[in-house]
Amino acid sequence: MVRVSKRMSLALRHEPGRFGLVPDRAGWVPVDDLLAGLGIDRATLDTVVAGNDKQRFAVERGSDGVERIRASQGHSIPVELDLVPCVPPDQLYHGTSRSVLASIEATGLHRGSRHHVHLSVDVPTARRVGARRGGEVVVLTVDAAAMARDGHLFYCSANGVWLVDAVPPGYLAGP
Repeated sequence: MVRVSKRMSLALRHEPGRFGLVPDRAGWVPVDDLLAGLGIDRATLDTVVAGNDKQRFAVERGSDGVERIRASQGHSIPVELDLVPCVPPDQLYHGTSRSVLASIEATGLHRGSRHHVHLSVDVPTARRVGARRGGEVVVLTVDAAAMARDGHLFYCSANGVWLVDAVPPGYLAGP
């Protein structure tokens, strides 16, 4: 199921054309198109969506009656997720590899090819996210309250991941 989840992420977040998909402006594609593009059945899709501990995917029925799916965040393709700015918790966390720590301390966290920097509400989640890259994981604490006071906008995706355009180094602490 992990392999299918990664292929779904690739198809919905980064390379939809490779799978014959054409997302709408908000990143939604018809479920039937995704099934055909990935060559999987509905039971497999439902298992991946329900079993994903990070709730990476959202499924809904559109106003046209067509069931559709999208990735909750993390896109490198242009999408408009219709996120509304909201007040973050005082602290948020970001897990990363120790090998990039010096660069982050110098320049802060940047979104890279994605739409936002992803932040977690707790250390265990940040550690789990940071472990995906391999190597020794470090968890940085983000002073989200100070950032918000200073005018930085935060968004919370449907699956509870906090998103921000960037985190300047002055708002980071740790490890």
